[in-house]
Parts: sequence; structure tokens; C-alpha cells
Amino acid sequence: MRRTVLLTGSFVAAILISAVALKSQQDGPVNPGSETVAKPRPTNPTSGGDASPDLAPIPSKLNKKAAPGDADTPNFKVQSNLVQIDVSVLDNRGNFIPNIPRGNFRILEDDVPQQIKSFNMGEAPMTVALLVEFSAKWQRGQTWYQTLQAAYGFAGTLKPQDYIAVIAYDMRPEILSDFSQDRTKTQEALGRLRIPGFSESNLFDALVDTEERMKDIEGRKAIVLIASGVDTFSKLTFDKARRTIQEDGVPIYAIGLMQALRIMNETRMSGPQDLTFLQADNQMKTFSKETGGIAFFPRFEGEMPSIFQGIQQALRNQYQIGYSPTNLARDGKFRKIKIQLVNPQGDPLSIKDEKNKPIKYQIVAKAGYTAPRVVE
Repeated sequence: MRRTVLLTGSFVAAILISAVALKSQQDGPVNPGSETVAKPRPTNPTSGGDASPDLAPIPSKLNKKAAPGDADTPNFKVQSNLVQIDVSVLDNRGNFIPNIPRGNFRILEDDVPQQIKSFNMGEAPMTVALLVEFSAKWQRGQTWYQTLQAAYGFAGTLKPQDYIAVIAYDMRPEILSDFSQDRTKTQEALGRLRIPGFSESNLFDALVDTEERMKDIEGRKAIVLIASGVDTFSKLTFDKARRTIQEDGVPIYAIGLMQALRIMNETRMSGPQDLTFLQADNQMKTFSKETGGIAFFPRFEGEMPSIFQGIQQALRNQYQIGYSPTNLARDGKFRKIKIQLVNPQGDPLSIKDEKNKPIKYQIVAKAGYTAPRVVE
């Protein structure tokens, strides 16, 4: 059983780097000689321009095509006639509720019932982009150590068959390590997160760029965002970013890191400062909810292990449901999806625990998808 230990103090970064290195030696990389490749893009937005003093640019493999048969490459697949949805049903403690029969799920697309064509449940490897804010504006002192702890802590919970990429952002996103099962690459990438050099945090641009790179990856995938939630001056507006993130549908699991700072400075914060933080929280909640993820706002370091467990529960254990939409129009419009649990009479399903007490549950799934468009 793996354990995540959160450390504090001035030596936290060095200690955590050593811990991840030791874990990597124990597990061993699956294929240390290869890196995985995400969807090719015509340009590399992370290259060129000024970089943070402690964050020198490195060549990105995300723009190269995968070699056939590369064992360290996640698969890509586009299915035009089948809508695939990953659904998690969680109790009020964030634990996955298993063994719900296929017949109890009901899918509505734009309020029209759909017929389920495929249904599976179980554990599966994950492909995760760890997106970390690398901004000097909010990341100072203990807040920055908390960021490092969260990044190392989550990476330490992954299994050997999982893929992970590490991306940091301030003015622009930068790929520190590509999708790989080689944990030494993850260790090296996180080791480059030292002292932030810029105060900007262009969250919207970074999220959209990461979503675009991941949207065609097959299987269990997610973006784990560790950030303040504040956006300074992204090229994209909140509405444009929200629309693209909805369409791409890669789940976002956000960990907000400003709660402890807000608690400590609550009496000294001005109205505009408080409004900035409230807006940041709302943005992270919106991005997470509409992509089928969850937003967490820990107040204390001791909450981190349960957050990592919640993300693992929601991601690794899911119901994979597929249906062929009754609306065959290829109009490029956004279709809303609603997942319900019902009994044979069509009423809301009641789930009870081992003591026969009702369980309050939540259904986590993406809010919809964008239909393909036929260009004439």
C-alpha cells in the first residue's frame, strides 16, 4: 500500500525529491527509453519568448507523432457515431459507489432519453496532466511549499501503468515532462519548480492549451490543476475558455491553494481582494463541474491525502457508458447531457448502505459535447 506523506519546513522540496526518486527506483520505468506523444499541433506555444529564470525551456515531444507500436504511448481514437461518457457515482465522503446495474442509468441528451449501447465498470490506467501554477504573485512562503507538496503528493499516488505529464504556467504554459510512465522524468520535472520568476498567472490560456492537447486521448484521462484560480491577463476570456473546455470535455480536478492564506489574512483583506479570491474559486468550480471533475479547496495540509484519494476514486473507478445520439444533425452545436439514476418505475434511485440507511450521492460526468459540423 502506498502512503503519501506531507512534509513541512525549509527542506521540504529536497526531501520530497528524494522520496519520489526512491519510489521510481522501486517501481522501475516501464519503458525508460521512450516518451509518449499527445495530439500533434501545428505550432508549439510553449517555445520561444522569455522563460522564468529557474524554468529554462526544453524541447516538447507533444508536437511529434507517435511511432507505431510505441509501448509508452497512450492511444488516440475518434468515434463519430458513439458518445462515450465516464461517470462516477460518489457518496458524501467522496467514495466510489460500485455495482450499480446498467438498467438504473438513464441518459438524456437535450432532455431526450437515449438508449445505452455499451456499459462497463472497473479500474483502468489513467493519463493525467499535472498543471501547476508557477506564479510569484500568490506563491510565496508556505503557499509555495503547499504547491510543491500537492504536486509531489499526487504524483506519488499514481500506479506504474499510469501516464503523467507535468506542465507549469505563468505567462504561458510550459511542458516540463511529456506523458510517460517513467517516474524519473516526473521527478526531474517537479525538481525544476523552484522559485517563480514572474507574477502573471494566465490560467485560461494554460487550461485551454492542455485540454486541446488531451481531448483525443482514449481512456481515463484528466487534468489535475494545482493553482490559486486567479487569471491575470490571458488572451482568452473566461467565456471563450469555458466554451472550449466544455467542448473538449477533459475532466478537470482542481485543487485551490488560497484558503489557508485567506483565513490568515481575512481581517486585513480589502473588498476587492476578497472578490478576486471568490471569483477565482468560482472559476475553478465551474471548469471542474462542467467537465465532470471536482474542485477541492483545502484549508489545512492534512486534508491533502483525502483529496488525492477522492481524485483517485473518481478517476480510476468509473462507469463507462456509450450511446448513439438520436439527434444525427451535424450542426456543430453543443448538446447537453444529463445522467440520472432511476428505479424501474422511473423515480430517483435510492441507494442504501450496509445498515440500510439512505446514502446521499452525487453523479460526476461531463456536461455535454459538441456535435461534429459538416463543412459544405
